[in-house]
Amino acid sequence: MKRSATAVWQGSGKEGKGHLSTQSTTLNQTQYSFSSRFEEGVGTNPEELVAAAHAGCFAMKLSFNLGGAGFTPEQLETKCTITLENGSVTGSHLILNAKVPEITLEKFTELVQDAEKNCPISKLLNTAITVEFTLA
Repeated sequence: MKRSATAVWQGSGKEGKGHLSTQSTTLNQTQYSFSSRFEEGVGTNPEELVAAAHAGCFAMKLSFNLGGAGFTPEQLETKCTITLENGSVTGSHLILNAKVPEITLEKFTELVQDAEKNCPISKLLNTAITVEFTLA
């Protein structure tokens, strides 16, 4: 399987602007700029997209882990915060709120730790990854 996206940038790094499009067209000439990346401007940015990818990948991997252990989650809500410092991604922090009937905290912790280490985006990132969670 291969997936693709295209970035088009015009102008200088600070004054220029660009847009992103994905193969699925979920992003279709979605704007990004210096302002949307380093300030509070309208549009997306690479770190926000990495955060979405990591949150989604982690939640899906955890769901597969839970299913393999005989549990069906009611809901896995995952927020990811990517930290960019001095031009490098220095961390990815996942916050999980989970509703999984009949699972023990010990088993859930084991499955979360596996998802943290083994979801494809975690494997891709060369940075510190942390997870905190609540289980209902």
